[in-house]
Amino acid sequence: MARVVIVSNRVPIPKARGASAGGLAVALRDLLKPGTMWFGWSGRQVSEPSPQPALVEARGVTYATIDLSSEDYRGFYVGFANGALWPLLHFRIGLMRFGRKEYDGYLSVNRRFAGALGAMLQPDDTVWAHDYHLIPLGRMLRDCGFQGPLGFFLHIPFAPPSMMEALPVARELIADFCAYDLVGFQTEEHARDFRDCAQRMLGATVQGEWIRLNGRSTRAFACPIGIDAEAFSRDAVRAVNDKVVQRLAGSLTGRALAIGVDRMDYSKGLPQRFEAYACLLEKHPEHHRRVHLLQICPRSREEVDEYRKLRSELDRLAGRINGRFSEFDWTPLRYSTRAAPRMTLAGLYRIARVGVVTPLRDGMNLVAKEFVAAQSDEDPGVLVLSRFAGAAHEMREALIVNPFDPDAIADAMHQALTMPTPERRERHQALKEKVFRTTAQAYSQRFMEALGQAKIQSVLRAAA
Repeated sequence: MARVVIVSNRVPIPKARGASAGGLAVALRDLLKPGTMWFGWSGRQVSEPSPQPALVEARGVTYATIDLSSEDYRGFYVGFANGALWPLLHFRIGLMRFGRKEYDGYLSVNRRFAGALGAMLQPDDTVWAHDYHLIPLGRMLRDCGFQGPLGFFLHIPFAPPSMMEALPVARELIADFCAYDLVGFQTEEHARDFRDCAQRMLGATVQGEWIRLNGRSTRAFACPIGIDAEAFSRDAVRAVNDKVVQRLAGSLTGRALAIGVDRMDYSKGLPQRFEAYACLLEKHPEHHRRVHLLQICPRSREEVDEYRKLRSELDRLAGRINGRFSEFDWTPLRYSTRAAPRMTLAGLYRIARVGVVTPLRDGMNLVAKEFVAAQSDEDPGVLVLSRFAGAAHEMREALIVNPFDPDAIADAMHQALTMPTPERRERHQALKEKVFRTTAQAYSQRFMEALGQAKIQSVLRAAA
């Protein structure tokens, strides 16, 4: 029987019935039917990893995981995936750290994935791999003899040839992409940059969305990811009664709430956002005592120096802002590095007057879509959105800003805080219609349909 096999770096094994799921699990929920398999890393580091995957079945879905050694983790995950690929693809070449040893570790782990998964695949399986950790996996599965449909989706941005060439192994990785039948990107800009790389760096033939290289054809297209907007909207209404949300709402005492929710990462533009908030309070003293900025940014990748430095910088900026502007009964910036439950976030979005989503570069940024889905139709908040977030390509009715310009962000926040209700409603309805149309279900359905068609087309083109 034909199966869908999902492959990702981490595998979100359900811990209990009704437990909240992560972003990728939500996006692929419609594919998680009995018979589906999800394969990837367990998240564990052990001294001697077993060559055989551990299998767990939950609601008819098989979750297959392998462990990594500490050395594998450092080379594959910390060294190459997040030390070289992540900064490069977020346009931060100055932070890129490339080493041949780390790249060899990246290839070694992908080879382990391919060997373990290849032994479990059936000829009629369809494989869908996700994100920058697994770019070589498709080629390695082909080397293992798998000939079925192979798809790949890049959740983060892509870079143009002039930047990709800074990576010494860029040509090898571009060729690895072309082992897949279908490669999906968040925006047409990212897909176009990839096709340009294949043409300029490898001499591939590009016709529309199709790339022909070494006798194989690959389609590279834009397929923006979405959320389960209806479910998130319902959760936001219910979550207003959440104890945390009620405590925060009670503490606002008539003041407006601006909210930012981001993983602590240098791509998110957090220092610029803090500086923009200080600029807002300096330029518009009428907002003193009338607004709070709540920034939730859970810590991540603390073994990487750049992330530890970022946290120190944010601690310093938060202290400076509160020291300068706070009063006995008003703390302008509330800043937390603790993760909040998804349900609580939905309620916080619901009561916020401004959503501040200003990454320096992002694949999509689903917080922007969650903020819109959570809003009240009668009294909606306003979204301030970076022009360099993938979401900005769809969500033009937000207040679009350059995230490198704190003054521009401050002006947009002022506009959002003073915007008349009719304009807020008009912008919200336009954004809501888009968020409820480009859903997680539509994303997975569109990609799987395109993968089936791409496999047929690639076979026909190879035979031509």
